[in-house]
Amino acid sequence: MTLDLSIFFAILAMAAATIFTRISGLVLIRHVEIDGRRRTAIEAIPPAVLMAVIAPTAFAAGWAETLACAATAIAARRLPMLASVVVGVATVALLRAAGL
Repeated sequence: MTLDLSIFFAILAMAAATIFTRISGLVLIRHVEIDGRRRTAIEAIPPAVLMAVIAPTAFAAGWAETLACAATAIAARRLPMLASVVVGVATVALLRAAGL
C-alpha cells in the first residue's frame, strides 16, 4: 500500500481545519456573555446536528429506518445525546428483526 503525497497533505489540512474550528470556538466563547437565550440556543445545537445526520436516512431507507429516525427525534427532545442514539439504534434493530 502506498500513500500519495497529495492525499497525505489533504488529510493533514482537514485535521488542521478541524482542530482550528474546535479551538477557535472555545477561545471565542470566552469573550461572550452567556445569557438565557444564548444558553438555550447553544443547548439546541447537539439535537439539531443529530437530526441533520439522521434525516437523510429517514427518507432514503426503508420503514424501519424511518421509524427509528422518528423515535430518535422524539427521544432527543427529552434525553441526553447518547441515550437518544441508543434509542434510535435499538429501534432500528428491533424493527429490522421484526421484518420491517
